[in-house]
Amino acid sequence: MVNFSRFFLQAAATGVLIAVAIAVFFPDWLGTGEDGTTVDRVATPAEDATAAPASYAPAVERSAPAVVNIMASRTVEPDPGMLLEEFFGRRVPPPGEREESSLGSGVIMTGQGHILTNHHVIEEAEAIAVVLPDDRALPAEIIGIDPDTDLAVLRVETEEPPVAPLGRSSDLRVGDVVLAIGNPFGVGQTVTQGIVSATGRNRLGINTFEDFIQTDAAINPGNSGGALINAHGELVGINTAIFSRSGGSHGIGFAIPADLARDVMTQIIEQGYVTRGWLGIEVQSLSPDLARSFGIDDALGVLVAGVLREGPAAQAGIEPGDVITHLNGDRVESPRDALDIIARTAPGESLGIRIERADDRQDLTAEVAQRPI
Repeated sequence: MVNFSRFFLQAAATGVLIAVAIAVFFPDWLGTGEDGTTVDRVATPAEDATAAPASYAPAVERSAPAVVNIMASRTVEPDPGMLLEEFFGRRVPPPGEREESSLGSGVIMTGQGHILTNHHVIEEAEAIAVVLPDDRALPAEIIGIDPDTDLAVLRVETEEPPVAPLGRSSDLRVGDVVLAIGNPFGVGQTVTQGIVSATGRNRLGINTFEDFIQTDAAINPGNSGGALINAHGELVGINTAIFSRSGGSHGIGFAIPADLARDVMTQIIEQGYVTRGWLGIEVQSLSPDLARSFGIDDALGVLVAGVLREGPAAQAGIEPGDVITHLNGDRVESPRDALDIIARTAPGESLGIRIERADDRQDLTAEVAQRPI
């Protein structure tokens, strides 16, 4: 009994010494601070921000009711010069007129029934039907189109239509979660999820004016005109194109930013067209060889290949062969740069143009006109 008591006392003393050592040298192990106060472990704001939600259902529920299916149809006449091969080698004319239909998507943007979609979805359509999420099919009228951005505004007559919550595409960052909502292949409303892969994509040759959001959310034929939303359910883009050799989604899709789409829609509703600046010039890239041939050391700028007679540029003194290096003080490095700066200048405003002509540098001023529709 004495031996057991001695053993117990020795073990207790050793435990106390270990506890004291931990408290002195490793206080964090006990959840206490250096001053002995208890420290509660809480998530930092950064950790909260990076935590993914368990479900994006609330975001989808906010926007999905405003995403509609669009059916466009037109009558196609046969090509009289085309012959069809039949059995036994006999060639006969093609059959008569046929109706051709296409499927796409759209987004209800206003309480008056205005719908944004892609121009290519309803191009040359003779009849357009909009199918709401409750399966009602309504005839739609075309309010206006803007082929330069591949946008169109439709309108349907319905009471209290669901309107998509609008976000700011300018706030998007690469890596943000986005969801695409549309009607791929006509199977019905479908949601796919991905991230923003890039912003400001241009020079793709898809539209005249390009400022695309690139995403890896699956976008397929039929998604055109549908919604790209953020994780809060706010509209940040209008899905418009995919990069694909097979026609299917390969993780490279493009959407028109909501900020641009809203501006185009507003101008179409208010005045029937989109206002853009125009100078009446044709420009091309300035290669190093072309620059040397014009005696220019710096190959940055664009070459004026043509000037419309009596157009704004001609009246300002611009001639074919001039090299435009600056517009309103901004360096011009490509035809796309020149087109964007000119288009953003309101008709009637003055545009400063710096050119190089042979060995002479000149600063000219042109009054911008309305871009022909």
